[in-house]
Amino acid sequence: MPNRFLLLSACLIVFVAFASAARAEPAWVTDQFEVLLRTGPTTDNAIVRMLGSGARLEVLERDEETGYSRVRTAGGTEGWVLTRYLMGEPAAREQLEQLTGELTNAAAEGSSLGSQLQAIKSEYDNATRRIAALEGENKSLKSELDRIKKTAADVLAIDDQNKDLRQELHNAETRIELLVQENEALARQTNRNWFITGALVLLGGIGAGLLLPHMRFQRRSRYERF
Repeated sequence: MPNRFLLLSACLIVFVAFASAARAEPAWVTDQFEVLLRTGPTTDNAIVRMLGSGARLEVLERDEETGYSRVRTAGGTEGWVLTRYLMGEPAAREQLEQLTGELTNAAAEGSSLGSQLQAIKSEYDNATRRIAALEGENKSLKSELDRIKKTAADVLAIDDQNKDLRQELHNAETRIELLVQENEALARQTNRNWFITGALVLLGGIGAGLLLPHMRFQRRSRYERF
């Protein structure tokens, strides 16, 4: 039973805290002077601390009868202050300081954007110069490629000419070899003819040698008859 009572009490406390947090609304201390944060909604309650003008508070509860509001500071301290010392928006001085800060931040951001823009422009200029350099290199490479193609075409043409010349040389060598063979055949035929001619001359000489003495003997015998 006591445990159930403690559980119900804890749930109630959590519910009240949640309900208070759900109903909380922002408020700021007036910029006219400092106000007292008390432990309760009367001047008899102890002072917790002094709240400076412009301090941001969170209103948890308003007591219309006493004219006090229960608030919580940014540091988490809770207490009561007079409702008439609270405003629904920051003090003019706080707003001015906030606007000044925003303008300063905007100016800084503008300066930062200017720096970023300058950096981007510098990168763009560098990229443009790099593109121009690459285009120049591309033209140079294209000219070199055209020269290589022309050289390759000339080499191919020379190679074709060399092939034709080699074929003509081969044909000439073949013709020379045939002529040499024909010349050798003619030389052999000439030698054979000369050999035959010599043999015939020799035979003719032998025959003449054999016939001449006989012819002389017949002539002598004919003269002796007379």
